[in-house]
Amino acid sequence: MTRTRVWLTPQAHQRLRAELAALRSTRTPGDLERDARIREIQELVANAVVGQDPPDDGVAEPGMVLTVRYDDDSDTETFLLGVRGAEDADLGHLDIEVYSPSSPLGTALTGARRGERRSYQIPSGATVEVTLVDAVPFSHHRGA
Repeated sequence: MTRTRVWLTPQAHQRLRAELAALRSTRTPGDLERDARIREIQELVANAVVGQDPPDDGVAEPGMVLTVRYDDDSDTETFLLGVRGAEDADLGHLDIEVYSPSSPLGTALTGARRGERRSYQIPSGATVEVTLVDAVPFSHHRGA
């Protein structure tokens, strides 16, 4: 199985390590949900790139704040490409959404360059066209 590197803020990494310690200290035999969460956190922590910004090269990848435009609409949406759930609690003060690189949108955009148009399929089966307007490292995003 190939392990995927994940990007985490230092705060999210610390929070996950604290959660893991708490789960391990109160672990009871046969608690399948707890065991699954422990494995999930161990995998995230073991494969984390913590707080290191990707290069500021305009290429969409985890740790980048992406601005996109859908279907040639003039409105844009800005979000962090990161680990959903691990980052959300730490980014609430920034008022920014987090989209997973493994989501349909994240998968479509990963590797895209500024101005590049990509498409992805939504659960209804429709295809959505999206253009990458900008991609900047998280630490360069306003308010970060």
